[in-house]
Amino acid sequence: MHLSLNRRHFMGLMGAAATMPMMGRMASAATPLNFQASWINDAEFAGYFLAADKGYYKEAGLELEYLSGGPDVIPESSIIAGKADLTLTTPDTTIKAIVEQGAPFKIIGAQYQKNPIGIVSLAKNPIKEPKDLIGKTLAVPPVNVISVEAMLKISGVDKSQVNIVPYAYDPTPLIKGEIDASVDFTTNVPFTIKQAGEDATSFLLYDFGFTIFNDTVVVTEEVLKAKRKEIVAFLKASRKGWEENLKDPAAFPKTFADTWFKGTGRSIENEVYFNTAQKPLIENAKGIFSMSEEAIAANIEALAAVGITAKREHFDTTVLEEV
Repeated sequence: MHLSLNRRHFMGLMGAAATMPMMGRMASAATPLNFQASWINDAEFAGYFLAADKGYYKEAGLELEYLSGGPDVIPESSIIAGKADLTLTTPDTTIKAIVEQGAPFKIIGAQYQKNPIGIVSLAKNPIKEPKDLIGKTLAVPPVNVISVEAMLKISGVDKSQVNIVPYAYDPTPLIKGEIDASVDFTTNVPFTIKQAGEDATSFLLYDFGFTIFNDTVVVTEEVLKAKRKEIVAFLKASRKGWEENLKDPAAFPKTFADTWFKGTGRSIENEVYFNTAQKPLIENAKGIFSMSEEAIAANIEALAAVGITAKREHFDTTVLEEV
């Protein structure tokens, strides 16, 4: 499935920080920049694929190396180790690492204004709001347990009233009726369930209090200082790619079938569904990646509910002011 236990889980890697290599490189006609994605190549990253294929990064003076993610990739580790210049993460793992381990991270943008993670259930046995989970069995990936508990708390539901079991990113138990709901990407899993002959319904944790971004653009303080110009260029080119991709979510996935999407085992129909579903979660009137003061405050408040002390200084909006 779309997520993985390791995907949003930052391991204790801060020992590597002391030996992190300098990442500034000599200027050239096209400056190398390494970008670590947070998962395998799917519609979640369509804007970057389009920007690469259309030459937007080259036009911005960048030689972009796109590094695919996957179940064994921990995005934060890539920038700590110097493998990548920037990556995509979630605020909970990133800020937890900053606060508890002294990680030298800065969040400089947010791809998803609203986190796609949500509660998925079958339409014939719908879970429409947190209170519907009382007395029900909910499958939750270990990495999302804290987020779900926060949503329940904010919604006035005691977690002891919900039977929470582990989830392995496979909707089969839901389809068979062995569980009542699962936690997954609402932009993707309903399609998989539909293909299996059932209709799904879902709601976002975001809409019930856990108001955090997702796929936040993160860099180390050192790289931000050394390669600020290149990072601004990356954001500008990526925004252009995302804007073009989202004009018609059905248009571009098929053009990636034999390139970016090759070998994933996912159908183009699935990617079109995903691309369409994510559009309202990404778009922002002030531009893709924007982080308003109100949204940052909402992130800080939501993270406080799970015991993560986020501060305004963890979010750097000055880079986007240059885009």
